Amino acid sequence: MVDHSELDFATRAIHAGYDAMTEQGALTPPIHMTSTFCFDSVEQGAARFTGEASGYVYSRLSNPTVAILEQRLASLEGAEAAVATASGMGAISSALWTLLSPGDQVLADKTLYGCTFSLLEHGLRKFGIEVVYADFTQLDAVAAAITKATRVVYFETPANPNMRLVDIKALSEAVRSRSENARIIVDNTYCTPALQQPLALGADLVVHSATKYLGGHGDLIAGVIAGSQQDMDDIRGFGLKDMTGAVMSPMTAFLVMRGLKTLALRMERHSQNALTIARFLQAHPAVESVYYPGLENSPDFALAQRQMALPGGMLAFELVGGYSAGARFMNRLSMIKRAVSLGDAETLCQHPASMTHSTYTEQERASHGITDGLVRLSVGLEGCADIQADLAQALD
Repeated sequence: MVDHSELDFATRAIHAGYDAMTEQGALTPPIHMTSTFCFDSVEQGAARFTGEASGYVYSRLSNPTVAILEQRLASLEGAEAAVATASGMGAISSALWTLLSPGDQVLADKTLYGCTFSLLEHGLRKFGIEVVYADFTQLDAVAAAITKATRVVYFETPANPNMRLVDIKALSEAVRSRSENARIIVDNTYCTPALQQPLALGADLVVHSATKYLGGHGDLIAGVIAGSQQDMDDIRGFGLKDMTGAVMSPMTAFLVMRGLKTLALRMERHSQNALTIARFLQAHPAVESVYYPGLENSPDFALAQRQMALPGGMLAFELVGGYSAGARFMNRLSMIKRAVSLGDAETLCQHPASMTHSTYTEQERASHGITDGLVRLSVGLEGCADIQADLAQALD
């Protein structure tokens, strides 16, 4: 196997984890569409089951195509290992079910993706796990909330949907000063490793909805966890194998690897388009507020410059007139699609309070920083003038 560790990010996204000459020269990794694997002997099978011998047993545990993707993603995140899953929620739940036991505490940021919030609030609580929320932009509040029972510190940056940034390095240092046992987990979906490296900044694990930018084409559902070899072995052997069964298919792994080949280029274009659109929206009289870390007057601009290579393709905004104005605006869009998800080639627009974050009650949304008038825009790869023209006609 060629050592790709010192190569450029874009090069590793195309080559890491695969040597074509081990597969009869096939340029693209083969898709191993098999559920099970044969053994030379009973003894070999037994050794693989105990872990004494390497090799494949059953595709719920590992698969050659999926393994290549995992090695590639670990390389991109700067992790020892990675585990691929059937969805982003499969990644999050597999990690949390492995790391937590009854009586443990999860300390989470106050703004989270709706299904993550639902897993914590309506899932983990039922099994004796304490869930505490804090404003992770206030390090004193985070430090005060950590107890001996804290086992997971969980956040997104930028946060879905209101684009709040958390200082990964400063927060990691604050957590380490108070706890030796807490694992810091960062949802890196919005940035991808092309724009942000949470593990290098002090986090222990990274999770992704690979459905989004990693796949990049709106044609798959997938998730990823990356971190230490020990954590990934534990998550694969328990959280994934026994608790969720959220196993990625070989075909999905093939599609994600296809997406990774253009990840660096796509993230540059997404970021360029989003910055132009954010500036346009900020100058429009119908727009009350724009939330995008690439804007020079954003309160998160300096932090974004420190921990993100580019400000990314996601932004949020509020219109003068709140929810009713936002609904009228979205219903007038033509080229831009009204759809949840993000990170696709197409520009997508959605209303978090009634869609992706409807798992929150009205009171919870208010306390967690998700206003009813907020509009989320995933800026795509179309010509930027065409995106702006559609927004302009809908706003006007």
